[in-house]
Amino acid sequence: MPDTVPASEFTRNFGRYRMLAQRQAVAVSSHGQITGYFVRPEEYEEFIRFKMQRRSFATTDLSDDKRQAIAASRMDPRHEHLNALLDRK
Repeated sequence: MPDTVPASEFTRNFGRYRMLAQRQAVAVSSHGQITGYFVRPEEYEEFIRFKMQRRSFATTDLSDDKRQAIAASRMDPRHEHLNALLDRK
């Protein structure tokens, strides 16, 4: 992805960036900070569908059986080497 586009440049050359957004997201900045991305409508709609599919819940909403099953679960021994990443140095 190219560098960010200043908002003033984006505004002056909107047509150019509208066409560019059909191929890739355009990062728009203001005062050196990214303030948003200009993307194809289909890309935005896909993002909204993905966001709507995400589910979250509180662990207190789990049944006792599921809480116990999670507490009793153990990581596969093949991943034991990852524990070293948790050690403080």
